[in-house]
Amino acid sequence: MARRREKRSSATESSERRHNRRDVSKPRDGEPESDRRLITIFVVFFIVIPAVSMAVYKVKFADRVVIETEPSIRQKGIIKTDIHFQEILTEHSKASENSSARHYDYPVLAYITPWNSKGYDMAKIYNSKFTHLSPVWYDLKSSQGSGLVLEGRHNADKGWIQELRSRGNAMILPRVVLEAVPEELLKKKKLRAKAINLIVTECKEMEYDGIVLESWSRWAGYGVLHDPNMRKMALQFVKHLGDALHEQHMQFMYVIGPPRSEKLQMYDFGPEDLQFLKDSVDGFSLMTYDFSNAQNPGPNAPLKWIDLTLKLLLGSSNNVDSSLARKVLLGINFYGNDFAISGGGGGAIIGRDYLALLQKHKPTLHWDKESGEHIIMYRDDKNIKHAVFYPTLMSILLRLENARLWGIGISIWEIGQGLDYFFDLLHDRETSHPKM
Repeated sequence: MARRREKRSSATESSERRHNRRDVSKPRDGEPESDRRLITIFVVFFIVIPAVSMAVYKVKFADRVVIETEPSIRQKGIIKTDIHFQEILTEHSKASENSSARHYDYPVLAYITPWNSKGYDMAKIYNSKFTHLSPVWYDLKSSQGSGLVLEGRHNADKGWIQELRSRGNAMILPRVVLEAVPEELLKKKKLRAKAINLIVTECKEMEYDGIVLESWSRWAGYGVLHDPNMRKMALQFVKHLGDALHEQHMQFMYVIGPPRSEKLQMYDFGPEDLQFLKDSVDGFSLMTYDFSNAQNPGPNAPLKWIDLTLKLLLGSSNNVDSSLARKVLLGINFYGNDFAISGGGGGAIIGRDYLALLQKHKPTLHWDKESGEHIIMYRDDKNIKHAVFYPTLMSILLRLENARLWGIGISIWEIGQGLDYFFDLLHDRETSHPKM
């Protein structure tokens, strides 16, 4: 604790000031006036002014100095196709300390899942890099008693939400999966109204900023989207939910799946659906990942497939409705897939498991130019050959640049599955081209 300053009388202070003050109008005995002036000029120009200038510079440009002296992710020279496994092991945890910068101008939605708790920490550290955060918490299910029940409040972490809001401005929009039997929900007006009321009420009571709804893929799985009348009712439900949330000044994101062929099918979400919902939905989370599976091993999200999907939804990138495009959020996976080549099988792989494979097998990373993804090959303890497709800085950067070309946002599934230095790409806007 600082010592209390002793009080002195005003008369004493006045006397001391008079005693210490030098009368600069009179030269001291034996000191020529010209010499005194030279000394004064020297002190002002070579000591006082530089000192003041340096102080002003530090105050005015302090943040800029920190950013400029810290090497960016591109300046490190590790965004390239010929990456070595050891570079990943060495650099993956060295994310920029400047976690508050977000120079990506379009919406950035990040999902967080309870089964990958790392995502909760990443959301707090890099909060300012995102516009929307969506914890995967809720399911709306059919119930014999009341007809519908919204499950998931037990997952909600109010302390975490409070800390997020103290660190940045990202909006909190929990995901709600519509598990209710669609033939019952969509055909009954009272059930549709109850579903909307359950969701809006939960948002108000929990003080969320809105929700992310996932239902289209579920409805397609049930086969109801093949029926034109049911399809129309499905779109009307989504529209009414969005309008109800907007009345409460909340935001509404809607999850849509990519088409699986070059021609849209009845169950696909297409450009007409986008136009119909554009005023009621704030963002369309496009799931441009999971292109391959264990039965058909291959890349997670080939670039050509991504472009085809965007063309089907938005038309040509040269003649796109910018206000509509901004609402489309390109899905970027922070997870990968580990496929067994002989015998089939395999599945998703997250960051820590991928690093363990690199450490154990020391594989060569091969760049697949066609898909824009890196691949590693290894043999497991049973001598079964595996192919692993996991995102790298290069593959993510190409997709971010593609999103900028289209003028669309991005949605990340999900941030607990990635490597720390992936987040640096969300604010890196240097013009230098990555090494190919």
